[in-house]
Parts: sequence; C-alpha cells; structure tokens
Amino acid sequence: MTRLWRYGLLLSRQRHVAEDLVQATCVRALERAGQFVPGTRMDRWLLSILHSIWLNEVRSRRVRQGQGLVDADSQLSVDGESVAQTHVLAAQVIRRVDALPEAQRETVYLAYVEGLSYREVAEVLQVPIGTVMSRLAAARVKLAEYPPLHTVPNPFTGERR
Repeated sequence: MTRLWRYGLLLSRQRHVAEDLVQATCVRALERAGQFVPGTRMDRWLLSILHSIWLNEVRSRRVRQGQGLVDADSQLSVDGESVAQTHVLAAQVIRRVDALPEAQRETVYLAYVEGLSYREVAEVLQVPIGTVMSRLAAARVKLAEYPPLHTVPNPFTGERR
C-alpha cells in the first residue's frame, strides 16, 4: 500500500488524491482479481492499475473542463515542489528530479525508486521498452547538466559530507 500511495502522490501531488487513487486501485484489483496472472508480480500489476486510473482521471478532468481529449503526457506535468526535506542533499536531488518532465520523472521513479526492471516499467506505463530507455537516458542527460550538489558542513568537525 505504501508503494501505491507514493506513486499516487508522485502523479497527483496531493495527499487526498493519492489516497483516492490507492482506494480506487484496490477496488479495481478486487473487481478484476481474475485478471491477475499467478506467478507474476502483484506490485507491478497494482502500479499498472493505478497508472491507468490516473490517466483516466486526467482525461476526464479535461473533458469536464470542456477541453476534450488531450495527450495525457502533456497534462501530467505539475508545477510545484515536494514537501520540505530534512536532508539537504536529498532535497536537492528531489528538486532536480522534480524538474524533469512528467514522463521522465515517472519513469525515473519506477526504475530507480521502486526498482522495477525496464520491461516492468514499460508494462506499468504501457509503453515500449525503448521508450523507457529513451526517457531514462534523457533524464540522465538533463540531470547531468546541473552543477554538482552542494554539501553541508558538519557542525562539529567543519568537514563537508
């Protein structure tokens, strides 16, 4: 559940929406339990369901606003910064990753935070594996453009960590 909630929060940027996404994911998984293939990873299946629900929500929101069908990738970009972090280096990394386009950010999250393989990420996002590799490569290039991370001096020794 924690992994689903983190992914829902990454997509929506709002706690209450993330909670709703997790609940909807659980309901849909129970309704479609017969579609789960024994021997496969349930977490990947649940992440895929959550992703699908989110895309449907983005599309329906656009329709309700009278803007018709739109490319979901263009609507997944959300401005804003995540909650303040206690560790300076972690906060810097999070800000840099957060500045990536949504498709890259989502792919980086699934591959590097959740530890899914490229193939698993492709299945969750319902894109070709080449698209996953391309998004990760583009994200690495973008992240490499930043100057080195700033370290914080240890208040006791003065050394940088």
